[in-house]
Amino acid sequence: MTRWTILLAAMLLAGCASTDGRTLQPGKSTAREVSALMGAPGMERKRPNGDTLLYFPRHPWGRKTYVATVGADGVLRGIEQRLTSENIYGIREGMRKDEVEDLLGPPREITRLPRQKRDVWEYPWLHANREKRVLWVQFSDDGVVRETIERHDYVDEPEGAKN
Repeated sequence: MTRWTILLAAMLLAGCASTDGRTLQPGKSTAREVSALMGAPGMERKRPNGDTLLYFPRHPWGRKTYVATVGADGVLRGIEQRLTSENIYGIREGMRKDEVEDLLGPPREITRLPRQKRDVWEYPWLHANREKRVLWVQFSDDGVVRETIERHDYVDEPEGAKN
């Protein structure tokens, strides 16, 4: 095979991949089809009703986390994007780590602040107006949210734009 043939084949295959699962059909697609299309989940959670939540975070470069709900029968119930304004602004002081992780999925990065005795979870996300934002959730050692900081993400901005 020539190099161009391999490149073309790779581009065609990449075009078939879906990072958001939009081609999957709730009530019809299976858990195996979800993983085949979206890749291995970054996290899984079982619900008391037998459903399994499959988390597909798109970091480090993406700003979305998709959650596929699969029933006990192995059939997809639905897919939703979790890094939304409603969920981000719904994080409150006093919530537990597992509640935040259930809602938003795994963070892109966890940083330890030893002097404050806190862990900081970082979630880059995209506001509805397409503005790049970042959320930091600070947890005390007992696993409880103590503070959230949310602001514009200057990661791709020219150096002078940060002032």
